[in-house]
Amino acid sequence: MSGATLSTERPAVSANDDLKALIRTIPDFPKPGIMFRDITTLLLDAEGFAACIERMAAAVNGPIDLVAGIEARGFLFAAALAAPLNAGVLLIRKDGKLPGATIAEDYALEYGTDRIAMHADACAPGARVLLVDDLIATGGTARAAVRLLRKAGAIVSQVQFVVDLPELGGADALREDGLEVTSLVAFEGH
Repeated sequence: MSGATLSTERPAVSANDDLKALIRTIPDFPKPGIMFRDITTLLLDAEGFAACIERMAAAVNGPIDLVAGIEARGFLFAAALAAPLNAGVLLIRKDGKLPGATIAEDYALEYGTDRIAMHADACAPGARVLLVDDLIATGGTARAAVRLLRKAGAIVSQVQFVVDLPELGGADALREDGLEVTSLVAFEGH
């Protein structure tokens, strides 16, 4: 977005059209009928990515001890958000990817189950944790991550995403779990 000026104020979702324009849509990926929302084009734009992080940081309520990112794109946003929030970064990975003692949580997929894990000592009981990821669709992984963090004794009340696909209901499911959900942009259709 050469020459464009991006605001870093905390705008409403519709006010983030500058960021939405930096996210490309790839039709029929990974299978026919899917509209893949590709945030790599946002990441390539230094000004856009900086504005994204500043807007996400502005949406955080209260102090945060850790920013938890879900593998793999969530790691990028967690690490970038941790610095302005003066917080550490907690990695939530697919099971079997972390060395040392871990705790894990299963979650349902369309066909079968999957499992995510974190280091058993990554989060002290009572730590205030913000969970972030690039996109919320059905919410299965994010809900499992919240359960995992809470199992470790974390206080999780906020989750953030760059992109929401509201038709798939994930953000609503997280709200039903009592979480404050924030996303910068929403795309209709999946």
